[in-house]
Amino acid sequence: MPGPFVDDARVAQARGIASQVIEPVFDLIRRHTTISVERTVLRLFGMSDAGPGGIPLTNLMTDRLKAAGVLNRGAAYWYARALQLGAASPLDAVERIAALPAGKLAPLSAEMEGNLRAEVRREAEAAVDELRRRIDERDALRREYPMSPAPHRYVIVATGNIYDDVDQARAAAQAGADIIAVIRSTAQSLLDYVPHGATSEGYGGTYATQENFRIMREALDAESRRLKRYIQLTNYSSGLCMAEIAFAAAWEKLDMLLNDAMYGILFRDINMRRTFIDQYFSRRICALAGIIINTGEDNYITTADAYDAAHTVIASQFINEAFAKRAGLQDWQLGLGHSYEIDPHRPETLLLELSQAMLIRRCFPDAPLKYMPPTKHKETDIFFSHAYDVMADLVAIWTRQGIQLLGMMTEAMHTPLLGDRYVALKSAGYIHRAARGIDEEFVVREDGKIANRARFVFGKAMELLEECRQDGLVAAIGQGRFGDVKRSETGGKGLEGVMEKSPDYFNPFLDILEGR
Repeated sequence: MPGPFVDDARVAQARGIASQVIEPVFDLIRRHTTISVERTVLRLFGMSDAGPGGIPLTNLMTDRLKAAGVLNRGAAYWYARALQLGAASPLDAVERIAALPAGKLAPLSAEMEGNLRAEVRREAEAAVDELRRRIDERDALRREYPMSPAPHRYVIVATGNIYDDVDQARAAAQAGADIIAVIRSTAQSLLDYVPHGATSEGYGGTYATQENFRIMREALDAESRRLKRYIQLTNYSSGLCMAEIAFAAAWEKLDMLLNDAMYGILFRDINMRRTFIDQYFSRRICALAGIIINTGEDNYITTADAYDAAHTVIASQFINEAFAKRAGLQDWQLGLGHSYEIDPHRPETLLLELSQAMLIRRCFPDAPLKYMPPTKHKETDIFFSHAYDVMADLVAIWTRQGIQLLGMMTEAMHTPLLGDRYVALKSAGYIHRAARGIDEEFVVREDGKIANRARFVFGKAMELLEECRQDGLVAAIGQGRFGDVKRSETGGKGLEGVMEKSPDYFNPFLDILEGR
């Protein structure tokens, strides 16, 4: 492993600045809720079905409450009132709320109100206990069939048809994959609802639905038992339904979720306030469920130059870590993202990429880290492309990455085929075997190119963190400091779904998740 590069005090200082950077955002989070957070509350109560026209019941109920101007009291409160009115099922609750002018329901006495809230709190506690029981089932299977040593080899399936995805996922696991990621259908992050049921059509990926999660988890559990090696499952908790997908993933026993504090803002133009509030509740669910989150800093250096913008990755990782820790996530759950993306025609790229990966490992010694393969500079020359990916495999094992998304030789041409996955897994397996322990054999010179580059990048990251502390994270994003993408606090999609909480706001799940 590398020498110190940066001393402990400087790393601790960066972590302290990042905590200060996010504090104003947490003031916003504490005072507001969103329509998607409230839909998640209803899902936690068991409202997972769809109503007429396939519209999720959660959408039907929260849309009705929002139109009445009362959703800011909390969906849990109105769910309780529906029970008080005699609702016998989730659909009945929706129908009773829809049939009444919700904002004009007769007020309850203080005693009745207290009893009603206490009853719903007990129901929420029972729901969380059931969720924990399901998570325990997943963890028991993990213990029975231990995973391969890190770096865990991560590959994607993305046919659009969940049943075809299952076949490809099984084949990948048999070829050595440790993690299967089901890529979401293009632009699903912009849908303000979660599609219902199993799906067999999708463009560029497969819809993230609770039923699709169940189907793939069941298939991978069977494959884990057959291979006697646990296979992890990943999907995407981002966009306008971050928290809802986090719940569905927790319930269906997924292991990882792509979940970033800023990705949706920068790369999907989702409103800043909406994203920050939604990511907090989604990460609270991930913390409870023992789900590893994967962040998206690798995207910064596909839109900006990877050599010049290396420091933005480090700064963002400290910020993402700070948000995650405030949401209750532990170090082992932080798959902080970075990638092998420096222009391969630049001299000494292996040294530069080693420097960046070693610096990140230095800053986050207890996080698994998620290492992404080259994509931006891939070529249609599949032989060069394959060699390029193998260099990333070497850096991954040398710097003890926890999670390694494998590159495909046809990355620049089309969604990888089965044969492309097989070749990537075979090569990564060879490199990981051949080079395991290399970090313990070679010492990096403290005055060499790797160490000097790491110190330079860390210094630039500190400058950016200081700028974010002085000017505010919102201003830094507005000035395009991350990924060369500029966004405004009131721009983007989904702002209309943000509400200031009423003084009597009620969300028993937030209380439980925060340990209150």
